[in-house]
Formats: sequence, C-alpha cells, structure tokens
Amino acid sequence: MSRPEGIRLICGVDEAGRGPLCGAVVTAAVILDPTRPIDGLNDSKKLSEKARDRLALLIRERALAWAVAEASVAEIDRLNILHASMLAMKRAVEALTLRPDEVLIDGNRCPDLALPMRAIVQGDALEPSISAASILAKTVRDEQMRELDRQYPQFGLAGHKGYPTAAHLAAIRRHGVPDFYRRSFAPVRKILDNPPLWTEDEA
Repeated sequence: MSRPEGIRLICGVDEAGRGPLCGAVVTAAVILDPTRPIDGLNDSKKLSEKARDRLALLIRERALAWAVAEASVAEIDRLNILHASMLAMKRAVEALTLRPDEVLIDGNRCPDLALPMRAIVQGDALEPSISAASILAKTVRDEQMRELDRQYPQFGLAGHKGYPTAAHLAAIRRHGVPDFYRRSFAPVRKILDNPPLWTEDEA
C-alpha cells in the first residue's frame, strides 16, 4: 500500500504469551486507518473470545498495515522472555508494509528500533492501535495453542492456553516436557530437575 497523504501513521505494538509455560511469544504491530474506525477496541484480555475473533477480522480488513511476528521457545530460553518479546516486537514493526511516524509500545520498555517510540503502561486499554495489536497477537497465539492441543490433548492447552494452572502442572508431571515448553521457566525447570518417581495415576 502507498503511504496515504495527510495522515500521521501511528503504529501500536503489543504481545501475547509472556506468562505461559510453552509456545512462542507472539507480537503484532498495527497502523489503524482513522477514516475507517473500528468500534469496540479494547485490551484483548477484557474481551470475550468471540469479540476478539470478530475484531481481529475487522482489523485485518480495515487497518492501513498490520503484521504479526514471534520469538520461538528456543529464543525465549536463550534470551529470556523480556528480550525475546522485544525481539518479536521489532520483527513485527519491521514487517509492516508502511513505515510509521511513531510507534506506541504497550508496557514500560521499547524494542531496538530506528523510529520515534513511546512506551505506554496499560496502553492496550488506552490507545486504539495498541488495543488492535493486542487483539491480533492474542488471537494468533490462542490459535497456536489450540493447534498444539489437537496434537497433544493430554496437556489441556486449549483451556488454559499454556498458563501455569494446577491442572497444567499436574499434566506436565504426568506426561513429561515436550520440546515446545520453555525450559528456562521456573515451574518447568523444577519439574525437569525433580522428575516424579511415579505418576499420579500410579500413586
């Protein structure tokens, strides 16, 4: 898309998946079109799954530019989750088809970009472009968890999306730690360092 005249291009950036024990951290960058507003944008965590899915379609259709990127489990384990998130954000912004005039980052840190940037705490509830990015990132990551759930139903990933619930931790102890788990995360590392002597089914 060519750069529209007379419009200052504001890019919102957010991530999904910093807290879970498995899977990539997913980021999105979105430049909204002020001539095609989208009603209902909000922090993705405050929206129902149905609302997120509906809004994600509208964002992809109406935004001037959008991109989704990620950092892998191996990168999370090598860099730590903060630096992996920053790397994924950088990748998303650099994948945009338009160069933004300013980048608004959800949180209190900015990635390494040669662009004007601002970090905004709770920006996903304050800035529509960040809200849109949070919705895209969350819907993409949730679908990744559903796909893993289809391959590994014993872990219940479609339900808890990889977060360290009691049921999730029990499933890891029972079934082991596949390659898509973040071995640098303390709950996973603890299970690896202290494997159960027997499964709960055998107890």
